[in-house]
Amino acid sequence: MSNTFYITTPIYYPNGEPHLGSVYTTVICDAVARYHRLQGEPTYFLTGTDEHGQKIAKTAEAEGIAPQALVDRYSSIFENLWKELKISNDDFLRTTQARHKDAVTKIVEKMVNKGDIYLGSYEGWYDEGQEQFVTETEAKNSEYKSVISGKPLTRYKEPTYFFRLSKYVPAVISYIEQHDDFLLPQNRRNEVLSKLREGVADLSVSRATLKWGIAMPHDPSHVLYVWIDALTNYITALGYGTADDSLFKKFWPGTHVIGKDILWFHAVYWPAMLLSLDLPFPKQIAAHGWWTADGKKMSKSLGNVIDLNKIRAVSTAHSLDAVRYYLLRAAPFGSDLDWSEQDFSRSFNELANVLGNLLNRTLNMINKYRSGVLPAAKPSEPIDHDLITRTRQLTGAISNAYANWQLQDAALLPIELARAANGYIDATRPFSLAKDPAQSERLDTVLNLSAQATKTALAALLPILPEKAAAGLQQLNVDLNAKPLSQLLSDDLPTGHQMNPGTPLFPRVV
Repeated sequence: MSNTFYITTPIYYPNGEPHLGSVYTTVICDAVARYHRLQGEPTYFLTGTDEHGQKIAKTAEAEGIAPQALVDRYSSIFENLWKELKISNDDFLRTTQARHKDAVTKIVEKMVNKGDIYLGSYEGWYDEGQEQFVTETEAKNSEYKSVISGKPLTRYKEPTYFFRLSKYVPAVISYIEQHDDFLLPQNRRNEVLSKLREGVADLSVSRATLKWGIAMPHDPSHVLYVWIDALTNYITALGYGTADDSLFKKFWPGTHVIGKDILWFHAVYWPAMLLSLDLPFPKQIAAHGWWTADGKKMSKSLGNVIDLNKIRAVSTAHSLDAVRYYLLRAAPFGSDLDWSEQDFSRSFNELANVLGNLLNRTLNMINKYRSGVLPAAKPSEPIDHDLITRTRQLTGAISNAYANWQLQDAALLPIELARAANGYIDATRPFSLAKDPAQSERLDTVLNLSAQATKTALAALLPILPEKAAAGLQQLNVDLNAKPLSQLLSDDLPTGHQMNPGTPLFPRVV
């Protein structure tokens, strides 16, 4: 259905605690999902954990526990963290759940019956961290080490079932070429196309030497290798392959948000599998960049890892919303990002000194000079019309920002309006106008236009600051449930609207 919106994170590996990258991906999806919900669109937001494969088995073996015990422990950490961070996901899928395993079995049976899975053998280099085979040329160029983790590649030789990836590559290339916005950002799209045109071999999809996974339905001596198991979560979570596939019919195709390191698998393997299943491609695949800390790769030895303890400490001191705002404003979507204390302080000060200050001073003036009742505006000067124009333009600008994955703009544009409104108050000097009864009508205009800009800036930030923006709008006595976001942004507060007392949105951190 064209009026629905479905968004997914990748499913995360539960062989360790979540990190900044997984928090970032999930916050992005949460903000975008909230935006579409606020627009009144039926929205479904999926996340979860990828619980099979070599990495899980080896980690469990090293700890002397069963793989299921390992994934139970870490999956619960992920699930509880998203609740702690007030992520609004509609579902949390684990690939060890029966609903997923049963559907995957039917998916593989369909591929086998179509002739798209066949038995062969493989010998080559394998990146265990990425769960990916590497060509001899790629292995040699990387000095037989993983280009992602730097760890040595492993030499494998074993029988394996293959998926006929090469059969579908021409159709995948054609689709990407004809749909400019299918893969984002553009430079990543171009990288995928370039690699595809070099030629792609069929894909190994099973292991005979691994026991931790979903058994191949027609040959239980093999278990599924990660990608069919993992990538199909996006449809099994919606009930594909089950008696009740109503969610699938309602919400597929969806939008995938991933890190750039797994774009190839989502841009090539996943569309090819969907072709095999006679299903539509995803609407979009959006790949974000990697995080560093103070310009350096994060490492425990350097002591610069932004882990859960750090995220919790910053959230406790400054609020969850301040962290969300910082993550989205840090860099344009798709670029690599850098966490620094200086940048976070600058980000928080924008919220406190620009947005929070605008709300406080506007409410204080309206309560002081007009008993909390919004007066009528009679704009008469260029400075008035300039602020009106800026305020009205934000509605379209925010819509454009979310449509084009300009998430940094979605965070910064409302702050820029708040900054302009603060400048307007400084220039019009309402405190001086209040001393002159002859300037009463002029003061009314300043108070009204300041309030309209404040309301609009706060409304535009609702997807990113769900608690703080809502609290600010409640101080303005705005009913958040009465209108979709587009109307909330564009409709002016009516003359005679009663304001509530104001309290600081972002109290000073002591």
